[in-house]
Formats: sequence, structure tokens, C-alpha cells
Amino acid sequence: MSALKPQTPSAPLTYGLRPAPAAQPRPASNDAPDTAFRRDFVAALLRRPRRISPKHFYDAVGSDLFDRICEQPEYYPTRTEMAILARHAEDIAARIGPDADLIEFGAGSALKIRLLLDALPSVRRYVPIDISAEHLERAAQGLRHDRPGLDVHPLAADFTQPFSLPPPAEGARSRVGVYFGSSLGNFDADEALRFLRTAAGLLRGGGLLIGVDLVKDPAVLHAAYNDAAGVTARFNLNLLERANRELGAGFDTRLWAHYACYQPLAQRVEMHLIALERQVVRLAGQCFEFAPGDSLHTENSQKYTLESLRALARQAGFGIGPVWLDTQRWFALQWLPCCAGAVH
Repeated sequence: MSALKPQTPSAPLTYGLRPAPAAQPRPASNDAPDTAFRRDFVAALLRRPRRISPKHFYDAVGSDLFDRICEQPEYYPTRTEMAILARHAEDIAARIGPDADLIEFGAGSALKIRLLLDALPSVRRYVPIDISAEHLERAAQGLRHDRPGLDVHPLAADFTQPFSLPPPAEGARSRVGVYFGSSLGNFDADEALRFLRTAAGLLRGGGLLIGVDLVKDPAVLHAAYNDAAGVTARFNLNLLERANRELGAGFDTRLWAHYACYQPLAQRVEMHLIALERQVVRLAGQCFEFAPGDSLHTENSQKYTLESLRALARQAGFGIGPVWLDTQRWFALQWLPCCAGAVH
């Protein structure tokens, strides 16, 4: 593809590969606690092809790095989505209605929700959900400080797994979900459908506002996932550093490179970690051997058309409401009403 052109000798990227900065290898340890991350990481290394869920990017370090990605000039999704919210907040608020119990999936730093809250003065409660408990609590504390009248009820949970919401807020007329950032694209087709069906059940009588990244010029996508400052590369490589910190793995990140490219037939960006040299890593009492060029597939970022998103939403049981777009039609905020029902 045209975006994957050779770099000049002064640039660290070569056909999308960005080697890791210097880091000291760590001694391996086999006494790490049996956590979901440990189980999933070991399973990923045993699987062929090797692949792990991108939810494991988001420890405290990874969450902070993602916030920095959102500030990079090449990374258009965050500023584009926020511009849509700023321009259309009143229209979106009219769809949500008064006295909503507002649920945010994957809240992260809870920056985008502030634009919507400005147009929703009568929100009964805000429930941000995120897998990174430490990052979530910081965001919740910031909102409580800035909006002392807002009931903020953070929920540290992996919403890709079964979880329970708190009982509806007193006086809430509807339960409305928001899912910003095009994170739906991190799921494969079956996972996306499963999430949307779960959301439709949780939000009966309300609706879901969902942000999706749209199909566009591959050169724009390639730049967004290979920023010149190398923040996305550090974010990707932090997965191995997290395995070192939490699992006692012995990854030498100098022997790995970040790789991201657009797959036009699948209409998605893929991120991988690529082994640069032959190496053996010991983890959980096992030895894992990597040859040069071996990949650990760390993320997909599916790009949608409005037609493909709406077909998926209908299959999950949602209706189709209005959509708000930027002028370049790079990003969409789609309103998906749920069928009528009591708040539960």
C-alpha cells in the first residue's frame, strides 16, 4: 500500500516497524499470581497465530500512554469525535432526554463525556466503566471536583465479560449508554455483536450513543497508528513490559518492534509486535521460543461504513436513529434507540 513506503535513513520506521527503545531485560519469574492477564497472556503465546485481546493494553501505564496517543497530531479520531460532540451536543442531548442514568463503556479519562454533560444538566447519575481501576478512579475524582452536583459512580469492570450494573438511579427515566472512541472496532464481528446485544439488554427503554471510525484513505490510517513521536509504538510494547512487571516474564523489548498496517480487504488496521531476533522467554514454568519475524497480534481496529454499522446494530436488536458526522466523513456518532421497557 502507498502508506507503507520506505523511510529515510534518519527515521526509525521501516515499512511500519518501529524497534523498541533501549530497555534492560528482566530475569524471569514463575511465581506470578494467577490473574486473568496471566492466563490470557500464556494462552496467547500458546495459540497459533499468537493473538491477545487489546483490553490488556490498559494497565495504568498503558492508559496514560493512550491519553498521549490521543494528543498526537496524526491521531485524528479523538479530536474529530470531540469536534462532533461540541458541535452537536444539544441535538444529542435532546435524543437522550432528561433525567437519564448515563452509562459510559470504556470511559478512560472521561474527557469526552464532559462535552455531553454540559448539555445534560439533569443527568441523574454518571456510571463510567473501565478495566483500569486506577485510571478510572482518577477520572472520577476529577469529575466530582469539577461538577460537585453530579453523582459519579465509577465501576471497574471488564464489560466484555458478564458484569452487573448498579440499580437504576432514583428518579431516572431512562438508562442511556455511550461508547466513544470507536472501541467497537477492537472486537471481531462475533464479539461486536455480543457486546451490542448485551448493551441492548442493559439499556432497554433508552439507547446507545456509539462512536465509530469510518473507512478512509489508508495513508491517513497508517499515519494515525505510526505517529512520528513513537507513542503508539511505546503503547504497543508496554504490553511486554506489563508482562515483565506483573508476570515476571523476561522480555527484552529491544528485540521487538511495533508494526501497524491497514488491511483493505478486512477494512481494519492491525497492530502486531514483531520479534527481531531469535529468543526464548520463560513464563509460567514454560519456555516460549520466537524466531525472527514472529508476531504477537495485539489489536484490530475495524473501520466501518454507516451501512455495516447499522446492519450490526439491527442484528443486535437496536433501532436506528440519527447520525452526526464531521465534514470529512471520517468519524460518526450514531444514536441507536432501544426498544421500550422499564429502566432496570
